[in-house]
Amino acid sequence: MGRAISNVAKHRPSIEGLGWLAIIRLGLVQAALGAIVVLTTSTLNRVMIVELGLAAVIPGLLVGLHYGIQITRPVWGHKSDTGRSRTLWIIGGLALLASAGTGAAATTLLFEQSFLAGIIAAVLAYILIGIGIGASGTSLLALIAMKTAVERRAAAATITWMLMITGIIVTSILVGSQLDPYSHERLIAITAATGLVAFVVGLVGVFGMESRPTVERSRSRAASTSFRDSLKDVLEDREARLFTVFIFLSMLAFATQDLILEPYAGLLFGMTPGETTSLSGTQHAGVLLGMIMVGLSGALFGKRHPDLPRHFITSGCFGSAVALAALALSAQAAPNWPLQINIFLLGTANGAFAVAAIGTMMILAGRGRTSNYGMRMGIWGAAQAVAFGLGGVLGTVALDLGRWLTAKDAHAFAAVFSIEAGLFLISALVATRLGRPSKPYPETMPDTAFIPGE
Repeated sequence: MGRAISNVAKHRPSIEGLGWLAIIRLGLVQAALGAIVVLTTSTLNRVMIVELGLAAVIPGLLVGLHYGIQITRPVWGHKSDTGRSRTLWIIGGLALLASAGTGAAATTLLFEQSFLAGIIAAVLAYILIGIGIGASGTSLLALIAMKTAVERRAAAATITWMLMITGIIVTSILVGSQLDPYSHERLIAITAATGLVAFVVGLVGVFGMESRPTVERSRSRAASTSFRDSLKDVLEDREARLFTVFIFLSMLAFATQDLILEPYAGLLFGMTPGETTSLSGTQHAGVLLGMIMVGLSGALFGKRHPDLPRHFITSGCFGSAVALAALALSAQAAPNWPLQINIFLLGTANGAFAVAAIGTMMILAGRGRTSNYGMRMGIWGAAQAVAFGLGGVLGTVALDLGRWLTAKDAHAFAAVFSIEAGLFLISALVATRLGRPSKPYPETMPDTAFIPGE
């Protein structure tokens, strides 16, 4: 690895691309996205199950729908690769997300009047949410990778995701403090205000960034590459294919608990909507700690231990499996269980594997024969979205099926948490194969001298 870094230094005497302040600004856009999404995937999910009394599969299918729509991420990524402005895709997608998120919250009033009217409006809202996330998020990650020097991409990923988690935590805490006493009108107003603030933050974060110099020099522009050729470039890369498999498996494991955690706390631990929203904040605080630990370890020991990202990915997946196994046991001991601590530890393990994977993603994004950052981010984003959508559906279906078969909520939740633990163990096994040496494309050698694990 030392020779690889030395080679980079010879080709590039000083670090180019975005500075730390610019990276932080773009990270604020990711924070804005997370602030809106957490209300639709956590708080609104709990309201549908507990306050509206809907079957858990209904919000599960709705959230699964918005993730399923994101299978179009490679399309948005390719369009941002070949178009004139990634900024327009980022801002336009964020505006659509904010509007659709408010619309999704408003469906709570419709459900009270007519289930059919509520479900039709909810389906439309979640479709638009998926499009907004896909267009904005994919273009944002591509912009960060393209404008950031390879030496800083892993750190940029850590900063970006830490800010996103911070946005989720702040939103969860503020919403949790304002949501009680609960009413549908209060939820709509809070969601609308959150969307407006997030949009303004996004504008401030992305303004002027696309005009910054691009670090790439040697690759041909993707504007001359068809969607098919750009997709083929990614699929022919062994590391990219394996990484796609890992993203799918690990996100499937993570997402299976995402939609049932707040209902679990409400049904077995008697928590209010505000308390379960704050519990989501506790989980994401753990995620933030895990990310900080990985980031600091990489900064201090990364040069001497180039395989750290792979180790953190593997250990993070294993730690997540252990924490989920503990949650399965907690279902039998509720409410006499340190739930807050358990959730915090789960978040810490999640954060460790996630930020290590994101750092790898940022580096691998620049390995194509052409400048197809958007396409690569789109494929990995699509794998994550499909996994999240499938995980949400499987989690809620398994929960409803378990409740029907056993007539006991505790047994049903324990079964779902156990399945998730098994999925994380499989993900850890796949992660051990990441970072194996592979021949880089000659066109991108200066930008791919460092690959985690090599």
